[in-house]
Amino acid sequence: MTSPTAPGAPIRVLIADDQDMVRTGFRFFLDAQPDITVVAEAADGEEAVALARTLRPDVCLLDIRMPKLDGLAATRLLAGPDVADPMRVVVVTTFDLDEYVYGALRGGACGFLLKDSGPTLLAEAVRAAAAGDALVSPSVTVRLLKHLTRAPRQAAVRTAAPAEPPAEPLTDRELDVVRLVALGRTNAEIAAGLYVSLSTVKTHLSSVQLKLHARNRVEIAAWAWQHGHARPAS
Repeated sequence: MTSPTAPGAPIRVLIADDQDMVRTGFRFFLDAQPDITVVAEAADGEEAVALARTLRPDVCLLDIRMPKLDGLAATRLLAGPDVADPMRVVVVTTFDLDEYVYGALRGGACGFLLKDSGPTLLAEAVRAAAAGDALVSPSVTVRLLKHLTRAPRQAAVRTAAPAEPPAEPLTDRELDVVRLVALGRTNAEIAAGLYVSLSTVKTHLSSVQLKLHARNRVEIAAWAWQHGHARPAS
């Protein structure tokens, strides 16, 4: 995957949505952020993929329902498991449907937002994606995790989390990190809660991803909820 954005460099963003007003609104807000700049807009999925491959933005914001190529297909082409150098994609949609959430995560998206989440959360999702983290709309996360606890054996749920057992057991400290990831904590919050450095948290997360065969922290959280590790430490 493309390396995280260099410190001090603005986060370069591509916006893909078939509605002019949505693209204009997103651009207006994101360009007003001191650390974010919009480098391209696309009105359909094919144009989004072409522009993304040419410009290599740090983050691609993709709508789902677009002409020519929908956002889920575009996500797979830009960030899917078979992509040699996957990009960071955040899916932003009006439609709060489980099939879209699972489809986006399976396709390699590192974020899933509803358009009514507000501009602040949009900027946070862009920053999280650029830093190699993930952000999912709180309402989507809550529902997803409820599904995982109620029906962990459903096929649709299994696609949202690594199905294989860990390559090797997680250490106690790694489980502490995983538990906090599942509770929605950021890396900085995890570091503060465990009294360790931010770099230590990132090292633990990298180890966890390898052991769980997880592509992002969303899959780590899903694994934690499936296996009973998503509870605060006693």
